[in-house]
Amino acid sequence: MIIPAITAVQGVLVGQVADQDALTGVTVVLTPDGATASVDVRGGAPGTRETDLLNPVNLVQQVHAVVLTGGSAFGLAAATGVVSWLHERGYGFDVGLTKVPIVPAAVIFDLGIGRSDVWPDATMGYAACMAAEAAVAEGSVGAGIGATVGKVGGMATAMRGGVGSWSETLADGVTVGALAVVNAFGDVVDDQGRIIAGARAPDQSLVGTGALLRSGLSRRSFADTTGQNTTIAVVATDARLDKAAATRLAIMAQDGLARAIRPAHSPFDGDTVFALATGVYEAPPLVTLGAVAADVLATAIMRAVQAATAAAGVPAARDR
Repeated sequence: MIIPAITAVQGVLVGQVADQDALTGVTVVLTPDGATASVDVRGGAPGTRETDLLNPVNLVQQVHAVVLTGGSAFGLAAATGVVSWLHERGYGFDVGLTKVPIVPAAVIFDLGIGRSDVWPDATMGYAACMAAEAAVAEGSVGAGIGATVGKVGGMATAMRGGVGSWSETLADGVTVGALAVVNAFGDVVDDQGRIIAGARAPDQSLVGTGALLRSGLSRRSFADTTGQNTTIAVVATDARLDKAAATRLAIMAQDGLARAIRPAHSPFDGDTVFALATGVYEAPPLVTLGAVAADVLATAIMRAVQAATAAAGVPAARDR
């Protein structure tokens, strides 16, 4: 069964590739015909590329892909392969002499699982574009293959994160979708606030990050996870928005991240949400789009950990 993923938004495709041994990979959200774009960065440890140009005051209005990748800062090289794939096919911002594909990117830190000396590169980014399709695999795939959550005690307390996606189509035909790569310091919770995946006690019970922090856990206990976490996401709609409205859409979508991850936007996370608008339909009120974007992003985050599989000694939610 094909889930209502971010690719239900007209003009959006998703490609994913991963290294099964190194446990790192790339997820690319392709909008080759262009999408108005912006970004909202809330985490204290982001790793990004081409985010300044998404500011509404800057010239370029549209992007042609967003790359979500493992490998920490090394993995930003994957965006070069996406640029090459788009350029070969004539997509990009027309500067007269040529067309320059605009490809923002964000990374997760996945070097603590699998291998720390292998990371996504331009070849992997190109391969992700070649794999782009409407079906979106979830769980331990693409950029989420090495994702983990609940790392307040390092990998000893962690569980698997992953990739998740969801979408909703409104009564007027406009669709809002989200795709998330979940690699959080904190826990992922359901709609009732119950922990789905997060920090484990020695007896494997889900004690939760909040409880461990409140217990007076020493700063040294989680020092090794500093800067090693991040949830990166894309929300997309086929409504027509300008960059200022896309910025507000990304900001409102962050509320979904904060509902599904506790704590969110920590000093150790690089939480980043991109917003894309492919411009097929007249936009409903922005408050409607933003409210739905928060909902679908929260659902995508929950689905990411629910679909993940255990690896490298790190358990997954489905194994409990």
